[in-house]
Amino acid sequence: MTGSDLTVVGALDIDAALNGNEQQVIDAVQTAYETHARGASALPHSSFLRFPDSDKDRIICLPAYLGDEYQLAGVKWIASMPGNVDRGMERASAVIILNDRITGQPTAVMEGSIISKQRTAASAALASRVLAPGEPEVIGFVGCGPINAAIAQFLTVTWPNVRRFIGFDLLTERANAFGEALLARRPEANFTVAKTIEALLSECPMVAFATTAIEPHVESLDACQAGATLLHVSLRDLSADAILSSHNIVDDLDHVNRAATSIQLASARTGNTDFVHCTLGDILLGHAHLPARDDRRVIFSPFGLGVLDLAVANLVQKKIGRDGGGTHVESFLPRTLYS
Repeated sequence: MTGSDLTVVGALDIDAALNGNEQQVIDAVQTAYETHARGASALPHSSFLRFPDSDKDRIICLPAYLGDEYQLAGVKWIASMPGNVDRGMERASAVIILNDRITGQPTAVMEGSIISKQRTAASAALASRVLAPGEPEVIGFVGCGPINAAIAQFLTVTWPNVRRFIGFDLLTERANAFGEALLARRPEANFTVAKTIEALLSECPMVAFATTAIEPHVESLDACQAGATLLHVSLRDLSADAILSSHNIVDDLDHVNRAATSIQLASARTGNTDFVHCTLGDILLGHAHLPARDDRRVIFSPFGLGVLDLAVANLVQKKIGRDGGGTHVESFLPRTLYS
């Protein structure tokens, strides 16, 4: 492969490279968090392309550089179109471009939605392992779409002895389909559909939020079990009061405190971010410690960092390089003037 060549990797090859390798993906995400927490990364703010005729549709650009052992640069361009669900399509679609760190030339173009789902799910699973006091007896899922389906896949690997799961979704049929897929992976388990979010919160010491909400719809967490672990992946479900009454862990405070997240609403209310305890990366490195255990919930709010996409894309790239796959495009770039 010369400097002018490019590898294009589609969904089938990415799925083959990552499927069944959940622990490798979690390990890659952990290393990426630690690398970022050490400052060996560059992570500009994500750019949101919004549309004047819709407050839900958006396309997000996430550029990133991951140093240390990775030496990776790249960008994810991911569209979120909730109306696709009614069209029988995936809500999100994405592409990832990897660049050579020295020359800057693109080396690979990858389908990005699978990588994005897996890094999101791995991030939630890693946080659950770090933040929870022990293996939960029950895990709940608010929102039963593709993101929580991926999170469920990773949580069943992280917590292999959990036998009870509860889901809530605005569409009961989607919650039922979610449960069927979960039980196909863990047939000995039990899955039920909650009638309300409050009912789910009251029964689950661990809950993953993955919805398409654009503003808070959970005003209070009083229904939660004491000390529950909440994986607030969708970032905008919880009110400022819910955030301020809890312990808060984030992935990157500068990134998550923007774009109308629940964290930003809480910081606007208080005029500061003192309610955020620390980042997950700092806990992983031992630079910070878990908040003292009390009755308050522990909420993990991950903005979703581009360095995680690079780390998981790197897994795919290594797998393709070792076992084959993808489409090799020769002379994708123009020939150099100096050859």
